[in-house]
Amino acid sequence: MAETLDLDKCFEVISNLVDKAGAIIARRNETRQDFVCKQGDIDLVTETDQEVEILLMNGIKEQFPDHKFIGEEESSAEGAPKKLTDSPTWIIDPVDGTMNFVHAFPHSCISVGLVVNKITELGIIYNPMLQQRFTARRGQGACYNGKAIKVSGQTELAKALITSEFGTTRDPEKMQVVKENFEKMAAQAHGIRVLGSAALNMSMVALGAADVNYEFGIHAWDVCAGDLIVREAGGVVIDPAGGDFDMMSRRVLAASSLELAKQVAKTLTQFYPKPRDD
Repeated sequence: MAETLDLDKCFEVISNLVDKAGAIIARRNETRQDFVCKQGDIDLVTETDQEVEILLMNGIKEQFPDHKFIGEEESSAEGAPKKLTDSPTWIIDPVDGTMNFVHAFPHSCISVGLVVNKITELGIIYNPMLQQRFTARRGQGACYNGKAIKVSGQTELAKALITSEFGTTRDPEKMQVVKENFEKMAAQAHGIRVLGSAALNMSMVALGAADVNYEFGIHAWDVCAGDLIVREAGGVVIDPAGGDFDMMSRRVLAASSLELAKQVAKTLTQFYPKPRDD
């Protein structure tokens, strides 16, 4: 399918749509936003999430009517994500970092990946408030605002800056694991940052500004684009227990080197979120 699909056109179409969507987000981020809770008291959705996802999906459908979608708000509305197939599938998070967005904290982004035959072909992560644009095409490297980027190459945990998140649930079992892992990383790593956006955390690894990102409980739309961007920047993305990365598993470990990724995997207390995305 990838051979017959015009990936240059796909990249051009989504780049233009992301620009339009980013303008909406940037304008709305100037004031605090109204929101409703999807699950519990911290999993949030705003009108902007829904508006941006519709804008992106409708724009893609106009050019590629046969393509499929897995989107955060679309999937939430239906109660469960759609199963990933071999069909060209756009995996979309319209506003990653919604908690930041509703507080007008300028660290949110649009994250979009295109998966064909279950292989991610392109990814875009765009924070319109700070004009941070991360892009990647499979086999063509990764860029930040149009300039090629590379991971730091760090191999030592003691010298590594780590990013992670508390997540959008307060399940006691998961929170115990989160606390254990923060304690372990605080004791062994150079530093920890919690930025409020899974996609931007992964982008920081690709940029070389952070050395590791790990998280349990994320979804495919949080990590699809970031996975490709990190790998195209020379980094590695694996399962947090050390095995192969599974985008639908709701688990991710991205790092500047395989050596460092394995050190972190051996250190982490593991958690397996249910249900999976597929």
